[in-house]
Amino acid sequence: MKGNLATWGNRLHSGEKTYPIVAQSARWFAISAVLMLLAVGLLVFKGLNLGIDFTGGTQYVVPNVANVSTTPAEESVAEVAPGQEPRVTVLGEDDIRVQLGDLDQDQQRDLTSALAEAYDVPQEDISFDQIGPTWGAAVGEAAVQGLVIFLLLVFGVIAVYFRAWRMAAAAILALIHDLLFTAGIYALSGFEVTPATVIGFLTILGYSLYDTVVVFDKVRENTANLHAQHRYTYGELANLAVNQTLVRSINTSVVALLPVASILFIGSFLLGAGTLKDIALALFVGMAVGTYSSIFVATPLEVALRRREKAIVEHTAKVLALRESGEADVVTREDGSVRVGALQPGEHRGVGAQPKRKRR
Repeated sequence: MKGNLATWGNRLHSGEKTYPIVAQSARWFAISAVLMLLAVGLLVFKGLNLGIDFTGGTQYVVPNVANVSTTPAEESVAEVAPGQEPRVTVLGEDDIRVQLGDLDQDQQRDLTSALAEAYDVPQEDISFDQIGPTWGAAVGEAAVQGLVIFLLLVFGVIAVYFRAWRMAAAAILALIHDLLFTAGIYALSGFEVTPATVIGFLTILGYSLYDTVVVFDKVRENTANLHAQHRYTYGELANLAVNQTLVRSINTSVVALLPVASILFIGSFLLGAGTLKDIALALFVGMAVGTYSSIFVATPLEVALRRREKAIVEHTAKVLALRESGEADVVTREDGSVRVGALQPGEHRGVGAQPKRKRR
């Protein structure tokens, strides 16, 4: 098994085997467009489950309860503040968290007493936090500002590093793609969005960016002497770069996703720890979609942005003309990908061309 994977990876890196990822960019763009529309629909019609850190409100944590049922807490809230709709969560094995809207001082005191009586715990053991709407709005504004600043810095750094604004634009669009998809998953699952979730979002953006930059670096390496050769077009060399980094992307993703999946499982089903769930879901979904976008979105999008450049158009036309004339030492596979070398089963010379004639 290991030998087969190693052979497959070597064939991809050498160009002996390639997948027409860039050539089928319309397919990947259509898939991403559908996913983005679904994510936007979920965000608009269902919305995110924002925590009290963003909306403001009141939170109680009742520790060391004998009965972890949420019913006593719901009944206590209904008795003290009938107009409230509490969110009651079991934390770990014996803690109960109650979140609801703003309460006046009398209601705060009465609810503390009611919860202590309902779960048979001392009142002084119950922790209480209240976050005002102004503070919640400030936290939300700071999160948005941090995200915008991050994206602007990323655009500037990539544009300077690669000396190509189209690569920066493609990377930013891929990051927005990952962020929007992850936010849609949060809306679908109903997981609470907390400051830890925002940290998870920023982390996955960094991961996705790293993966994209690795692929773009290989694209730049492959196309450094683009106009000095007339065997491959820009898109074909970019596609080769994606294939050459494909194994690395898959291996990195698997190694990263396994521990995150463990954290998500432990946090959601064993410990019930809110912070672990909040950050682990963002990391898991973001890493998975980040790997997808670095392969199927970022590079095909960068190629689509560059295809209309005058120099790229002229070079592509010259390459295709040479293939039509049979003067290019290029063979085409059945799947549409191309390579240099001798003919093999399922391949033909050039694009509808006759076998290359030997020069005298």
